[in-house]
Amino acid sequence: MRELLISLEIAGACALLLLLTLVLVVLRRRRLERRLGTFDCSVRRPAAGHGRWALGVAAYRSDRLDWYRTFSLSPRPSCSYARGALDVVGRRDPDEQEAVAVQPGAIVVECRLREGLLATDLELAMGEDAYTGFASWLESAPPGQNVNVA
Repeated sequence: MRELLISLEIAGACALLLLLTLVLVVLRRRRLERRLGTFDCSVRRPAAGHGRWALGVAAYRSDRLDWYRTFSLSPRPSCSYARGALDVVGRRDPDEQEAVAVQPGAIVVECRLREGLLATDLELAMGEDAYTGFASWLESAPPGQNVNVA
């Protein structure tokens, strides 16, 4: 009987820990969404071996785009992309397989990310309104930052 009670206590503690983690993830997401200049954005780096879409929230900063993974507890961004290093190559509708991995109604924005002497492909999936804001943010870069918006 005592072993059963201990097992139930352990199961209850695990369930409570799981619930607490879920609540913290939801609170973090709400805090991120309340900031000015945030939008839902999925990220994929196909050339770097990260062929899977990752859901998240992006936030504009003056010189970079910070991206926060949805299912994370970290207060820091998972990735940051310098404004001057991003070039928009094109945009397209997601194919059938991508449509289930990104937000409904999203478009895929194909970008080149210049990192030193290398340039890698980066794809961002966002809503049409978010793309308009993203393109405006890139175009409004201060003089001297060579940005390209297709």
